[in-house]
Amino acid sequence: MAGFAIRRISETPDVIAPDGSEVRLLAATERGSMAHFRLPAAATSKAVHHRSVDELWFFTGGKGLMWRQLGEEEGTVAVAAGISISIPAGTAFQFRATGDSPLGAVAVTMPPWPGAEEAEPAEGVWEATV
Repeated sequence: MAGFAIRRISETPDVIAPDGSEVRLLAATERGSMAHFRLPAAATSKAVHHRSVDELWFFTGGKGLMWRQLGEEEGTVAVAAGISISIPAGTAFQFRATGDSPLGAVAVTMPPWPGAEEAEPAEGVWEATV
C-alpha cells in the first residue's frame, strides 16, 4: 500500500466483526488500519481476544460498558463519546451498548487487521446477543 489513503465511511457495514459488531472500514497504511465499529442499542458483543494486534478505540456515540482482561489485570469501564481505551494484543474483551442508541467507536489496529482468524473466542462476562 503506497501513497495517501482516502476512504469515506460506508452507509452499510463492510463486514461483521468476529465479536458481532458492524464494521465500516476506514483509511489504512502498511503499519496500521482504522475502522468504525457499531453495536446496536441494548446489544452485547461476543467476547474475543486478538492474537497479535494492539487496538486503540475512541468512542463516538452511545453509552456502554467495555470489559477487558489480560493476565491478572481485569476491569470494566463505562464508555461514551469522548472516551478512548487501549486493547493490547492478547486482551480478552467484550462490550455492550447500555443506552437507547447504538454504541459507536473508531478503532486503530497496529499492525493492520490481518483477517478474521486474528480474533479468537474468549470467555466473557455477559451473554452475547449479536
